[in-house]
Amino acid sequence: MRVLVTGGIGHVAKTTIARLLQAGWEVRSIDLADTTDIAGIEYTRCDILDYPALVEQANGCDAVVHLAALRSPITHIGPRVFEINAAGTYNVFEAAAVNGIKRVVQASSINALGAYFSTGHMQIQYLPMDEDHPSYTTDPYSFSKQIIEEIGRYYWRREGISSAALRFPGVYKSDAFTSGPFQEKLERMRKLIDELAALPDADRTARMKDVEQRILAYRSERPLEYRGDKEPVTRPATADDLLFSMYMSNRFDLWTMIDERDVAQAIDKSLTSTYKGSHPLFINGANNVIGYDSQTLIKLFYPDVTQFHAPLNGSTSLVSIEKARQLIGYEPEYETVS
Repeated sequence: MRVLVTGGIGHVAKTTIARLLQAGWEVRSIDLADTTDIAGIEYTRCDILDYPALVEQANGCDAVVHLAALRSPITHIGPRVFEINAAGTYNVFEAAAVNGIKRVVQASSINALGAYFSTGHMQIQYLPMDEDHPSYTTDPYSFSKQIIEEIGRYYWRREGISSAALRFPGVYKSDAFTSGPFQEKLERMRKLIDELAALPDADRTARMKDVEQRILAYRSERPLEYRGDKEPVTRPATADDLLFSMYMSNRFDLWTMIDERDVAQAIDKSLTSTYKGSHPLFINGANNVIGYDSQTLIKLFYPDVTQFHAPLNGSTSLVSIEKARQLIGYEPEYETVS
């Protein structure tokens, strides 16, 4: 069995390809570099926006793993982000259809809901977040990820291509979570949350409201989007820098991260599991990134959420992976905390 892997030179692709080779797949890989240092594969330079070349590369393959994309709205203007991510994905699915390929696994993102790059708050209706939750995208990258999932559904209706759109949070290399600096930062974050939780209600509410207002004012300037010749948006000075960082990143990504090896696991299982249709799947850890009591995180960072669709005991992730467990047998093997 041969699989075409787009975006084949990134660290996620390298880890994924290693797993697929071990599982017995023949791998054909494409990317924009002239060569690759990955052994045991067939590699060709190919742009996913070059549709005829993409059709040629998909010829003879049994499945596609689509990883080629711009990974944020920071480095390119919105139209270019949308073109590469959305039009490129359309080309991948069309090339699969022309070649009779019936299985595509693509990298979506937690941002398909509207998360880290948002210009304002996501409208969180309930927790834990699951695949039925509506999207609220406000930046070009997140919107492109929302659209690629629609492309997958379109090709299921039109061509009978079964696909999984894997909604990854921030993906980290295998040694990142065990590093001293990372673990030290987690400990500082836990200590700060302990302090916040111990405050009188009125003091805690005021402090959290203050950081929320500063974050929303900062985000309204679109600091995480391409600015061309404009000066970067200056992050506001704050004596509460760690809380600002936690609110800016962890709060908007719902305290999720993932090890690249669990990404590879999810891709491998999405290729071989016996599902039909097109499915978005959250792929993240079973626990929140800092191993903290989830109800406390909700009280501090999501006080307006009042609907809960499943129990959130202990440090259970605020983003549910139950659908991935049921559909492809995914189970995280590498957590940020033990």
